[in-house]
Amino acid sequence: MLGKMMDQPLLISNLIAHAARYHGATEVVSVETAGGIERADWSTLERNARRLASALGRLGLQPEDRCATIAWNNRRHVEIYFGVAGAGHVCHTINPRLHPEQLIFIVNHAEDRVLFFDATFLPAVAKLKAQFKTVAHYVLMGPRDEAAAAMLDGLLFYDELLETGDAGYAWPQFDETRASSLCYTSGTTGNPKGVLYTHRSTMLHTLAGNQPDGLAISAKDTVLPVVPMFHVNAWGVPYIAAANGAKLILPGPGLDGESLVKLIDGEAVTLALGVPTIWMGLLGALEKTGSKAKSLVRTVVGGSALPPSMIPAFRDKYGVELIHAWGMTETSPLGTLNQLLQKHDALSDEAKAAIRLGQGRPPYGVELRIIDEAGHILPHDGKTQGELQIRGHWIVDTYFKSDKSALTVDGWFDTGDVATIDADGYMIIRDRSKDIIKSGGEWISTVELENIAIGHPAVANAAAIAARHPKWDERPVLVVLKAQGAEVSEKDLLDFYDGKVASWQVPDKVIFVDALPLGGTGKVIKAKLREDFGHVLLQDEEA
Repeated sequence: MLGKMMDQPLLISNLIAHAARYHGATEVVSVETAGGIERADWSTLERNARRLASALGRLGLQPEDRCATIAWNNRRHVEIYFGVAGAGHVCHTINPRLHPEQLIFIVNHAEDRVLFFDATFLPAVAKLKAQFKTVAHYVLMGPRDEAAAAMLDGLLFYDELLETGDAGYAWPQFDETRASSLCYTSGTTGNPKGVLYTHRSTMLHTLAGNQPDGLAISAKDTVLPVVPMFHVNAWGVPYIAAANGAKLILPGPGLDGESLVKLIDGEAVTLALGVPTIWMGLLGALEKTGSKAKSLVRTVVGGSALPPSMIPAFRDKYGVELIHAWGMTETSPLGTLNQLLQKHDALSDEAKAAIRLGQGRPPYGVELRIIDEAGHILPHDGKTQGELQIRGHWIVDTYFKSDKSALTVDGWFDTGDVATIDADGYMIIRDRSKDIIKSGGEWISTVELENIAIGHPAVANAAAIAARHPKWDERPVLVVLKAQGAEVSEKDLLDFYDGKVASWQVPDKVIFVDALPLGGTGKVIKAKLREDFGHVLLQDEEA
């Protein structure tokens, strides 16, 4: 033997143990479900996670048993992340915004044994309990509450459960390919699908995703994950924060703009992460309150396309850098992140912002390609559009409980997005393959039409959909939510497209609505809009 290096399994428990050992006094600040702010630190979280792991063993849980959460971003939820996975079980985060039928399906499909939930969701859990076939233990995430106990027979309380655990519990060692957490897709077409992450995939996502050209979270940062912990593990932020010693701010249920302004200013947040609708609300609240968000340096934006108008709004008025990212449940979620190259340093702010509109480049550990309908690999020239496919160390192989691979015959995952990739690897999502409009044989990007519309000062949000057309098969229709107190006409909006897209790509019609239908992750449900308005051009023709 020439020599040998240590071989230690990549386990999530190593992250929280490291956090307690080397930055245990760093604060974790949590907005409680009932209101008020609680202050703890990484040392406290690790001790509680060990006690929880021990207590779960005493409840009789077996390796890889699923423990579900229906909860906000708070201190107890982070402890569950680490305590459940660290003990060798699977942390299954559930989106509370799902329809009850989907929630029932997910709990039963996952065969959850324990259900942790915040008080907000007690009425729903009590109502649905009879339909949860495998849940043996219900745990309210808080201290004893007699009123809650009266609503749910046999209810356990998180704080009391911890008291039964052993603070000296030793984290078990096991194979790094053991399952660690489970997330389900949003289920916009059919039942949601489960994506089962492993300790290894999560640890590699944590290490590779936080490089300087990745999320770049450091011990100097105060991080506010507004992205929910029930949505793809809060983009991995709890793991990265534990690994690197960042101060972590958990916003609880209050995700409105004014609540976030108070947290950002009160806790000197340097980095926040969330979807575009959150940052639209934050911009409005900053304007209303007069805050300059002086501490905030960066925001990472994902979940849907970043409206172009948002970059200069944050940059010029507040000095905040917006960083576009892309991913999905099947990719853990980080697939790309838009950091600039050295050669971009000499560019103007406007030129840099133009690059930043795309979703960026993949970190080490991820590869991308685009293909045509026949499966031919397309060039990375920044112009040719194709179906986006991905592979890597933290990408799904097979959905939970499925016997069929989720991959192509040559081992790639088809994302369902239509994209371009340039020679430097910068990827731009042009549309979802199910949303893109095919008019007279030519493609029209709904994302591009929406970004232009949202750039109009009278528009709060907008969605472009394909409407059936007797001559062109499909034509674009724009569904618009006006900004509060603003007035704008259909002609005003259509004129706003002049010079921004080819004339044949301009929407045929604008429909104003009081609200846009949003799914569980905050994205507009375009299938509902197509159902409601996909026929309007045929009606116009008949009229």
